[in-house]
Amino acid sequence: MNIADRFTEIAKIYHNKVAVKYPYRAGKEYHYYSITFGELESLSNKYANGLSKIGFYRGIKTLLFVRPSLQFPALVFALLKLGVVPVLIDPGMGRKNLLTAIEEVAPEGLIAEPEVHFLSLLFAKSFKSVKFKVTTRGLKIGNCFPLASLENSPASFESVQMEPDEMAAILFTSGGTGRPKGVVYTHKIYTEQTRLLQELFSLSEQEIDLPCFPLFSLFTLCMGMTSCVPDMDPSRPAKADPKKLLQNIRDNRVTFMAGSPAIWQVLGEYCEKNKITLPTVKYLVMFGAPVRNELHKKFSKILPNGTTYTPYGATESLPVSNISGKIILEQTAELTSQGKGTCVGTPVLGVEVSIIEISDETIDDIKKARLLKPYEIGEIIVKGDIVTTSYYQSPAETALAKITDDKSFWHRMGDLGYKDEQGRLWFCGRKTHRVETSSGLLFSVMCEAFFNTHYGVRQSALVGLGEKGRQSAAIVIERNEAGKKLNKNFFAKELLEMAKNNALTTKIKSVHFCDKMPVDVRHNIKIDRLKLAKEVSRGKI
Repeated sequence: MNIADRFTEIAKIYHNKVAVKYPYRAGKEYHYYSITFGELESLSNKYANGLSKIGFYRGIKTLLFVRPSLQFPALVFALLKLGVVPVLIDPGMGRKNLLTAIEEVAPEGLIAEPEVHFLSLLFAKSFKSVKFKVTTRGLKIGNCFPLASLENSPASFESVQMEPDEMAAILFTSGGTGRPKGVVYTHKIYTEQTRLLQELFSLSEQEIDLPCFPLFSLFTLCMGMTSCVPDMDPSRPAKADPKKLLQNIRDNRVTFMAGSPAIWQVLGEYCEKNKITLPTVKYLVMFGAPVRNELHKKFSKILPNGTTYTPYGATESLPVSNISGKIILEQTAELTSQGKGTCVGTPVLGVEVSIIEISDETIDDIKKARLLKPYEIGEIIVKGDIVTTSYYQSPAETALAKITDDKSFWHRMGDLGYKDEQGRLWFCGRKTHRVETSSGLLFSVMCEAFFNTHYGVRQSALVGLGEKGRQSAAIVIERNEAGKKLNKNFFAKELLEMAKNNALTTKIKSVHFCDKMPVDVRHNIKIDRLKLAKEVSRGKI
């Protein structure tokens, strides 16, 4: 099998339909470059033939640092057709982590923007394994070929047929709660993910996609959907300009949008302030962090013909479950505000979810894990065809994350939660963010939801100070405009009084204020609670 074959079949059916649109400004208006499915398939084949001639071959690993463009999906499909393994690393993870990840993978190929090739010369040690180089722009320099030169190659190519469990790609985690790890994807997993996502949202070729997380377009293109590249920097979602996004949505009559909640917070605030609705949008998919009830409520008015969705999952397994904003507001929002956790819906068909007793140790067999009952909080573990089997060249991390179960295995999500009597999954926070006091555990998402109901709180973060098992619990507050008008001492006393009267938060003994929460590099919204704990311990906040 080869996941690229799915796109080839789609391209035959929708040969003359626009596949990708790319925006450019002409004065105050946007115009759009475009490429049809047939043209994209031909371009992908040309790239595959050209890359093969340069020396790329089945099984080699290739770093891909290419901005969203008409060429980006053609390059990804070309690599997959060749059986070459694309390696996708978030450049925002920091220089040290980035260079370590590259050395760990030891890629043979590099397809990148000119500035990345310049960096590869400055940090030659990390790129020493690279033999084949392609630059998106510029003339041929040394053994670095310009991408445009590959477009003179033949326009037909037959995909290499891969084993279902053969490595298809390596996607790195963002490293938000530890060292970034390379997640190994197979052609079978990609195929199953595409099928599940299409069924989950009942998507058809008639939908118009605005992929604010670029990799999502690889799924929707394989469904025959037109993908409209938004005018934003995908590595800085929180900095997205709502006016530009709004124009992209209106110009293309977008029906499906996916990306970090940080993007939708910015867009939602702008639309609410200016009394704007988005009547064409049917699906707004938010992933990467828990989504506040307020955001669902905001978009319930902005999307007259659609709703929000929050699929749960991770780089290692996506999707695990899904729930709509409509159901959240009708059934679970009030419980979340009371500190019951965030409901992330029922598991998708074909994915099993269980809850086991919390442990920081390796569990080599499911028989050694204690399964918990409904409403008991523990570690979330998942099993199914969309679950990845390993981290690249990381046997210790793989052993910590996987639990064998006869001929199959479970993946430990690194998250804490519980299942209710209806089989719905509730998220209570990351395992590394739990606070262990001498008198019991506290869970980040549950405690924070309670403090977030205060009119002066923009967002909050639970942190643990001291040694695990004897930690003291503290809450860090980022104030909103109303909160900034309050006296800090008065505000802190009021919050502690609130905490004292709630069984969930009674163990929280101190309040700290920060101007802006530190967040993850990928989605710009997951709070770095471990960093906050260090800042509080050092007396910096």
